[in-house]
Amino acid sequence: DPNGCYSGLPDVDPWGEERDARLYAGPWPVVAHPPCSRWCRLAGLVEARWGHKRGDDGGCFESALKSVRTFGGVLEHPAYSDAWPHFGLPAPIYAGWQKGLCGGWSCHINQVDYGHPAKKATWLYAFGVELPRLKFCLRPDRESTALVSWCGNTTKKFDKRARVGKKTASATPIEFRDILLNMARSVTK
Repeated sequence: DPNGCYSGLPDVDPWGEERDARLYAGPWPVVAHPPCSRWCRLAGLVEARWGHKRGDDGGCFESALKSVRTFGGVLEHPAYSDAWPHFGLPAPIYAGWQKGLCGGWSCHINQVDYGHPAKKATWLYAFGVELPRLKFCLRPDRESTALVSWCGNTTKKFDKRARVGKKTASATPIEFRDILLNMARSVTK
């Protein structure tokens, strides 16, 4: 997002869709947010409704993963992303970082713990960085003040939490952004 939370920072060079991050050739560490609709839990719905094949993201995730492994950094994706098993990434655990045979690390966090209105369960893959202490906790959906909702997810009859739209749902809280940036800044070659 050219107007997102990474824009305007003095030491950050955002690569939005118009620059095509698949063309990134370094040399700086990365914070990667590849598109998720073809890999997330709703990928089957996306395929059924719009015909976009599961995993067919034009090589975006694969390119982001390659950049993270080549230049160091961190990749963020929705929890339970089908990209993890597809690319052989270490399955995240709920209580810390999980090391993979590839030399990278994965974890499960919830962005609600960093200021997002919805739970926004998230998986991270880090490579070549100092691993930060994060707020690791398996959180029930009921603990968030809002729900991500553009698919009509069902809730209990009297659940009156706000439903956030796509723009808010995809936003990265500032506190979480800063953690990801600091991870990328910690890369030593």
